[in-house]
Amino acid sequence: MKAMGPLPADFAVATQGVMILGGQRAVELVEAYGAPLFVYDRDVIAGQARRFREAFAGIGLHYAVKANPMPDLLRHMAGMVDGFDLASSGELATVSKAGLLRSDLPLSFAGPGKSDADLATALANDVCVHVESEGELERLLAIAAAGGRRAKVGVRVNPPFGLKGSGMKMGGLASQFGVDHERVPALVRRIVEAGAEWRGLHVYAGSQSLSAEAVIEMQRATVALAGDIAAELGLTPPEVNLGGGFGIPYFAGDKPLDIAAVGAALAETLAARPAILRDTKFVIELGRWLVGECGVYLTRVVDRKVSRGKTFLVVDGGLHHMLAASGNFGQLLRRNYPVAVANRFGAEPEEEVSVVGCLCTPLDLLADEVMLPRAEVGDVIAIFCAGAYGLTASPQAFLSQGAAREVLV
Repeated sequence: MKAMGPLPADFAVATQGVMILGGQRAVELVEAYGAPLFVYDRDVIAGQARRFREAFAGIGLHYAVKANPMPDLLRHMAGMVDGFDLASSGELATVSKAGLLRSDLPLSFAGPGKSDADLATALANDVCVHVESEGELERLLAIAAAGGRRAKVGVRVNPPFGLKGSGMKMGGLASQFGVDHERVPALVRRIVEAGAEWRGLHVYAGSQSLSAEAVIEMQRATVALAGDIAAELGLTPPEVNLGGGFGIPYFAGDKPLDIAAVGAALAETLAARPAILRDTKFVIELGRWLVGECGVYLTRVVDRKVSRGKTFLVVDGGLHHMLAASGNFGQLLRRNYPVAVANRFGAEPEEEVSVVGCLCTPLDLLADEVMLPRAEVGDVIAIFCAGAYGLTASPQAFLSQGAAREVLV
């Protein structure tokens, strides 16, 4: 038997043994929309946003669209955040189609490899571009001049530190992300001299940390770095994006990040910040932490088989929809996401099974040797923590299998 991650607390309820999502029975959602199905619970998202506001008074909250760009979810999110952070012009198009190009919802665009078309689209839509290199800045300035526009420009900084213990380190090393911190002052001077609007600094040092101490240390270092850059420039950055890095529990032994401790420490850090940052607005950019636990992937059992004494539940979904649960999206050692039988939710485990998808590859393993209540053909398997980097982070065209559906409840 192998352990699985903890069930998110928001779903630890059931009616007559059937899991409830957004006030609706999981099985009825599958009957209404079909399977495989991603279900996103709007109340879970609202709860996370509320927890953030309670812990981080006075700090702006931006949503990282890359975590989950589902249009209905974006519209729901728009009422709870102070801006959207984009990673592609495709995300900008999604935001636009969702009717969210609004003056009260500022947009920023970060990421390496922005094409000239990307930059022109950002300029045309009044998006602040977080430049990742000197060359990207020069292309942006040239496109702005040719179109008679004034660019809004932030500088993404490659800091001399990373987020300790993070799932993905994005600072403290040579990187395609951001401008090395010692070169940032010269780049900002170029922005100002060119007549562009300098919007501030963006520092993202890592992601998926459950250590309050590590996040606190990273935020202290980020504020200090912003102060050093500002002092060298003699200019106050209008905004400093502190990045995110807040993780969620996926695996056995994981504990939720103590955001109350992080918020209290950040308040102390900002109270003692350098005078040159007194008028700077600070924001935190979150994706996974806001939406990761709101999502559940529901997939039906289509076959139950025993091979050499091992029981397999074969489902109609797979890694082409939920790559992360298969262990093929950033895991060094494969571990099990939290899993349940949705129509026997809360029942005692009875047997050790492996949940496998419908693809012709042994990589299509959604749960490996976990203890579950007995499940039969037609029952519904629920895979949790599916709200972030789920469907759009998966190879949906692999083996030309059917598409998954999505619904916000």
